[in-house]
Amino acid sequence: MEQDKTPHLPIAGRRILVTGGTTGIGRATVLSLAALGGRVMTFARDRAALRETLVEAGLSEDCGLAADASDPEDLERVFAAVDERLGGIDVLVACAALGAGPLHEMDDADWRYVVQTNLMGSLASARAAILRMLAQGGGHIVLLSSISPDIKAPGESVYAATKAGLDAFALTLRKEVGDKGIRVSVIQPGSVGSDMQPCSVAEQREAIANGEMLFAEEIAEAIVFVLTRSARCDIPMLRIEPIRQKTA
Repeated sequence: MEQDKTPHLPIAGRRILVTGGTTGIGRATVLSLAALGGRVMTFARDRAALRETLVEAGLSEDCGLAADASDPEDLERVFAAVDERLGGIDVLVACAALGAGPLHEMDDADWRYVVQTNLMGSLASARAAILRMLAQGGGHIVLLSSISPDIKAPGESVYAATKAGLDAFALTLRKEVGDKGIRVSVIQPGSVGSDMQPCSVAEQREAIANGEMLFAEEIAEAIVFVLTRSARCDIPMLRIEPIRQKTA
């Protein structure tokens, strides 16, 4: 006898934290999840951009905090606010990240800050979320990586290293917490039009028109897809590329 299909999980009502939610993929994700009725909170370093994003998403001021993903004290403050304002967390979407140049062309403090933000910040956010999800019996963690570790384009040594670490972390973590009701997914976008790109906005528009880049909203749609699969369905990794990948 054929079983009934499990309905897709709704976004509405779920308690969601999006890190780095004011630019690029993070911003598009905040707008998408809020439009679907998610109880979304986010944080970023730029207060003005944070206010603009909250207004566009129709979220109140207390749904956003000015904070730095690389700072342990800031993250502690963010998750305390999540506890107070949301009463827990069902979904973490870790988008906060910085671009980087070749290692030998960066100041020592600058490349270390990229690693602290992209890798350590994501791990620390995941840890804080997991501790809460374990107590409540489950949740979903989505980590934003990149195809950079695979394409290994010149100029991306530091950035690719942080994303390769994130891939290994995510695929291992899911085996550690999967039997505890916590799903872990890693998204690997190709080139996406955003503030992180070294090319101009006009060049990004041309690249998107030529199929060499994606809109950030297309990655947000993929995140929604991952978060709304049935309870029996697990998506450990999802890779999304433009038709013709732009590497510079």
